[in-house]
Amino acid sequence: MANLPTPPMPLPQTSPVKILTRDWHLPECWTLENYLKGGGYQALPKALKMAPQAIVDEVVKGNLRGRGGAGFPTGMKWNFVRKETSFPKYLVVNADEGEPGTFKDRAILEWAPHMFVEGLIIGCFAIDCHVTYVYCRGEFRDGPVARLQTAIDEAYAKGWLGKNILGSGFDLEMHVVRGAGAYICGEETALLESLEGKKGYPRLKPPFPANAGGGLFKQPTAVNNVETLANMPAIIEKGGDWFSSVGCPKNGGTRLFAVSGHSKKTGVFEAPMGTTFTALLNDYCGGMRDGSTLKAIIPGGSSSAIMTAEEAEWMSDFDTLKTKKTMAGSGAVVFLDQSVNMAHALANVTRFYATESCGQCTPCREGTAWLSRLLDKLCRGEGEKKDVDNIHQIARQMEQKTICALADGAAMPVKSYIEKFRGDFDALVKG
Repeated sequence: MANLPTPPMPLPQTSPVKILTRDWHLPECWTLENYLKGGGYQALPKALKMAPQAIVDEVVKGNLRGRGGAGFPTGMKWNFVRKETSFPKYLVVNADEGEPGTFKDRAILEWAPHMFVEGLIIGCFAIDCHVTYVYCRGEFRDGPVARLQTAIDEAYAKGWLGKNILGSGFDLEMHVVRGAGAYICGEETALLESLEGKKGYPRLKPPFPANAGGGLFKQPTAVNNVETLANMPAIIEKGGDWFSSVGCPKNGGTRLFAVSGHSKKTGVFEAPMGTTFTALLNDYCGGMRDGSTLKAIIPGGSSSAIMTAEEAEWMSDFDTLKTKKTMAGSGAVVFLDQSVNMAHALANVTRFYATESCGQCTPCREGTAWLSRLLDKLCRGEGEKKDVDNIHQIARQMEQKTICALADGAAMPVKSYIEKFRGDFDALVKG
């Protein structure tokens, strides 16, 4: 196997609960042997003896929100699929993880692949799915994909996948598909198009993937994130009420935060849903580096609206951040210090979206390109004051005018960076 990075920084022992990272401190925690020692694959036989709807009901009680970015209630999505009368039904896993700053799904596939596989089997049983696809980011290459495939092969060998799983009469085939590295294929309908062998263009909705006509091969389809499904064994073992009690209202369980930037510690940290950014920085990451002062926080990946240091006391759950006009997104948190000029940071972010726009919608194709050109001009010291206003205006005109949310994801940071750190932009204006 190819050389792999060292494990993400383990949680401090004072953490209230560990669900996903419970074994990450152990040597070779990814192996089947060690997963079984920690109680792995005990939830699966229990789930197979439950009524599928009872599993979904536990997920609803657990207030499990999708960890891919949108935070949509998982149980509600599964109920939509269950109510459809068209067969077959599919569960597709979004393991594309293309949001800049995000690396927690990769960590799960590397350090807890069997937990994910067990959770995926339970999810498929709950919605009556017999063929599932795991769409992995092309850049994952040998590390995460190799460990995932090994875990799948071992599950087949033990009778946890394939025909008549554990004598339950339930059949399931699991396939790994590797993408070609397109950010747009992280959007669920573009992902489905790619799985079908087409160009990764987002689809018009409705119909939605959970409904007949809108999913994979036009069949009802649940599209879930890696982290979302990895929570399933804990929900089955301990119940939805327990899972819900770990987090905050309407946001059950823990969440993996992929932390980078100027904090003393960076890596993947597990904390209860709703943990404040101040607590995440000080209790988990050891505070800011020596000589650094917190200036800004990217709360949920590069497409989220920026936060100031004064807003660090905000809770990190989906609902709180939505009311604050930003988003929890993919759990990618970047702590930035006083050395960062926010115009330069934004130019870097916008250059990414201009490159990754699929080009299907004119406001996104042209708008991201214009934003990138104007920001690069400003950062070269050639910009005028009107350019800053034009950048903000272009971003506002891009919002809610496209098939998918890429244009909105590019516009949201532009607006917030300028509104909250206008001085950094004006300081670059020539003269």
